[in-house]
Amino acid sequence: MLAGGPQNLRPMRIKSFKALRPPCALAAEVASLPYDVGELEEARKIAAANPKSFLHVERPEVDLPDGFAAGEDHASAAQHLKLFQQNGWLAQDGHEQLYLYRLQLGSHVQKGIIACCHVEEYWADVIKKHEKTKKPVEDQRTAHVLKCNANTGPIFLLYKDQAAIDETVEQVERGAPLFDFTAVDGIRHTVWQIGYAAEIVKQFGDVPCAYIADGHHRAASAGRAGIARREANPKHTGHEEYNWFLSVLFPASQLQILAYNRYVKDLNGHSPEAFLAKVKSVFTVTENAAPKPATPGNVSMYFQGRWLGLSWAPDPMADPVSALDVSVLQSKLLGPVLGIDDPRTNPRIGYFGGFDAVEQLRKRVDSGGAAVAFSLHPTTVEQLMAISDAGQIMPPKSTWFEPKLRSGLFVHLLD
Repeated sequence: MLAGGPQNLRPMRIKSFKALRPPCALAAEVASLPYDVGELEEARKIAAANPKSFLHVERPEVDLPDGFAAGEDHASAAQHLKLFQQNGWLAQDGHEQLYLYRLQLGSHVQKGIIACCHVEEYWADVIKKHEKTKKPVEDQRTAHVLKCNANTGPIFLLYKDQAAIDETVEQVERGAPLFDFTAVDGIRHTVWQIGYAAEIVKQFGDVPCAYIADGHHRAASAGRAGIARREANPKHTGHEEYNWFLSVLFPASQLQILAYNRYVKDLNGHSPEAFLAKVKSVFTVTENAAPKPATPGNVSMYFQGRWLGLSWAPDPMADPVSALDVSVLQSKLLGPVLGIDDPRTNPRIGYFGGFDAVEQLRKRVDSGGAAVAFSLHPTTVEQLMAISDAGQIMPPKSTWFEPKLRSGLFVHLLD
């Protein structure tokens, strides 16, 4: 809880803001993936080929050599943010607005409200979490926010569907979009200015809470930056812009979670025969399994060139976290058999998420880069909300949301 903050906050507060954003003609060039998606070397290639890519701000190490001094990355980010404004690649809106952000990938469509949420509601769990954060990452992103004086990437939030908000969104979509482009990965990004901002703000007063879908470290860093700016301001009133952070809020029913799959580099000293015997002692094992499990309560294991199905009887006494497939796999096999004591930090485990994750698993094992791999059924949005409501924490790498938001389309300045 934020020290000195109100103890009885009303439901969700959102506000409009003066966005720093690219001109319409440059939106596709400026927009970039978030800082934590993709390999650094690939990001460096993209940034080197495109000086307008927001990666220069959002992931500033793309412009620095390995082993750069502490703080150089944040200074580079701040310098590039100023450069983008000087070059006209970003410009601030003249008045506060809300925006509608629609993402489309194939037949999947999701529509969210780009707005600012209040830092107090993050600390008071009106904005609920399901993931532990790592302090070193928090420290890095907090320094990034403070040095840039901006939230450069949005936090991906979800809320339980509200019919009134859906109706307003439908009205907004009838107008001409501000941005409309398809990125190189096939995701179409369409944005509208919302002419019903006061109505949307009022409608979110009926939303009791929101849930972090993706961006726990960004959210924690925004919260910490707000506290730091508050403590440094002897004339703090509570109305300053640093009390708010950039978010995109989506209705839960529209979201798509993909599986977050695992591979392990070795068999923890077991022979292949001994390992398989241990697997059969804790799971029902079937041959010729599908690479993607069709239902929860099943895991597909790729081992020695073939897919095996692992299943188990559900525990009626299990809590929402221990009932997850990722939890069962960890507690029955990854931990006791393969020695993956902490899946957050153990270097012997790796992860693939997204549409091509199963093929990536197969390639990793066939190439000798892993001994065994596991394909899981996706966690559901309902499970995420139930765990967050219970104040519990999901295992690491439990959810992979697709499509990914783009950074650089909207920046929130802290003053």
